[in-house]
Amino acid sequence: MANQETQQLGLDSKNERQFTVNRRLHTGQKGHRWRHVANVILLVLFATGLVFYQLHGWRKATPRSSVHHLSQSPHQHQDAQEWKWNMIEPSRVLLWHSCYDGAYDCARLDLPMDWLKPSDDERVIIAIIRLRATETDDYRGPVIFNPGGPGESGVFALKDHGASLQTIIGRNHDVISFDPRGIGASLPRIECWNSPEQRQLWDLQDVGVIDAHPGTIYDVSFGVKWGVSRFFLTPTVLRHVGTASHARDMLEILHKLGQDKLKYWGFSYGTILGGVFASMYPDKVERLVSDGNVDLREWHYQTYINFPRDMDKVMSAFYDFCHQAGREACDFYAETPDLIRQRLENLLKKMRKHPVLVTTGEPISSDGPNIPQLITWSHVRRLTSAALYRPILLFKKYATVLAALESGDGRPFYHLNNNLYQSGDPAPSICLAEAIPPEVPRLETGNSEAFPAIMCSDLPPINNTVEEFIDFTQQLSEISESAGDVNALFRLACIGRTIRPKWRFDGPFEGNTSFPILYVNNIADNVAPLISATNNSQGFPGSVILVQNSYGHTSLSTPSTCTANYIHNYFQHGQLPQPGTTCDPDYYPFQDISPKGKSELATALDELTKANWGFTPNLNF
Repeated sequence: MANQETQQLGLDSKNERQFTVNRRLHTGQKGHRWRHVANVILLVLFATGLVFYQLHGWRKATPRSSVHHLSQSPHQHQDAQEWKWNMIEPSRVLLWHSCYDGAYDCARLDLPMDWLKPSDDERVIIAIIRLRATETDDYRGPVIFNPGGPGESGVFALKDHGASLQTIIGRNHDVISFDPRGIGASLPRIECWNSPEQRQLWDLQDVGVIDAHPGTIYDVSFGVKWGVSRFFLTPTVLRHVGTASHARDMLEILHKLGQDKLKYWGFSYGTILGGVFASMYPDKVERLVSDGNVDLREWHYQTYINFPRDMDKVMSAFYDFCHQAGREACDFYAETPDLIRQRLENLLKKMRKHPVLVTTGEPISSDGPNIPQLITWSHVRRLTSAALYRPILLFKKYATVLAALESGDGRPFYHLNNNLYQSGDPAPSICLAEAIPPEVPRLETGNSEAFPAIMCSDLPPINNTVEEFIDFTQQLSEISESAGDVNALFRLACIGRTIRPKWRFDGPFEGNTSFPILYVNNIADNVAPLISATNNSQGFPGSVILVQNSYGHTSLSTPSTCTANYIHNYFQHGQLPQPGTTCDPDYYPFQDISPKGKSELATALDELTKANWGFTPNLNF
């Protein structure tokens, strides 16, 4: 996320004075510092990928003029580089201000921190962004989307690729998103470190994947316990960042928009948010698309393990598609898929004993800081896990990295590592990055420190011993040989937490929604398997599962015009696919995405597949 640091938003002197007056509304507590769980845990963002929920059912749309109120802000004509979120004064009614060079509308909504006992003393400020409909003769109202995480920024995601989403949904809809409480421009923000330097120094102490060496799991466990003991700057907000509070915030946003029912598209964790909303308020669902489904009961109860069940299917797809692509397209080619698998096993065995060193004396990269790096077995394991999220985008690059590492060349790995999470801009020096206090709004792609805070708020208390966690890790490795161990740490993040949510929704996860839900899932999703969509849909009568015959996390990891047309018709006409419908992708791994001769819809899908939000977790390679 180094690119984000260039966009951090500070206070000008006038707004700083105004902010001081209203500061209680932003934090409920003054002068503390956030502390958090060791970032080691966050190497494994379970399902960071993006979960987009959409709600069903048309109503006769409310006339546009009665729903949308655009404030004539004195800042609305300033360009995007000058505009700052703190130029908007928080309000308890939804007041839109032109933002980001006039391409979007933004608002800051003042809501109770505690929905069970609202007060004027403890408040949260939710940052909301809107891309307005352009086809207003047949205006159909707003669609809210969530890009997943938990911890991804809805503001950034909409600003980044909202127009492409709107092309799929239809331009007679506004597209709206928001930063959930604790994230980005919503306040107070979850923050663990006083400065970017502190965060980086902690990351440098990473001990590797938990089974990298004997005893690693004990090192990780100790680091996590130390991180949990520190907690955050304001413990108050940690009691109110679970999905139940997010769902209630979304309901309030809906009401402030003048709407009675929700239209929603959610990806990855967004399917958790959508599923909880549909369970709590089934009569408020008008359209709901649940894409890349996380199992609702597994997320909230941890009574069984489903999430890694398709990981090895996606890994097998790498072997198969590499072989089909041939030697010229796949640098890790071998005569059979099984020989490719053996080639990778041999490389990993070699790197356990012989890491690859990349030194500054070599021409490493022209677009990033040339810092020496030791590339270890753990790095390759994490890269493997990351590649499974986005086969279309990453399989070919992953094959090139593996082939280079075989010959002791770490430069392709180094280059991919420095660019995987960037939008193309050079990474700024960490020493120049400004620390943004948690009571000041900022634009960021996401907040990885929010992931365990939200996830652990949804779970019951976990008090496993290290030995019990070792058993859990072994189960994951047995389910998925390719990346089960890499994805083991998410549960460890919740062990020993003493701050518990005041409001936790734990089911039942079912409801007779006003309009049936559309579930969308890849045939093999590395962290949101098809079985999870099946389990979730059973609680919602009339719901339908649309299967996309592709690999990776959420349908947008692979362009499919077929899938996009079904989603479009669902929003526009309330049409559901027949049960058992399957869509083929427009591309397969190792085929290049070409913009030539594309329809507008196909171009939008390509852009979403290449988007730099939501799909691949930052694994700190």
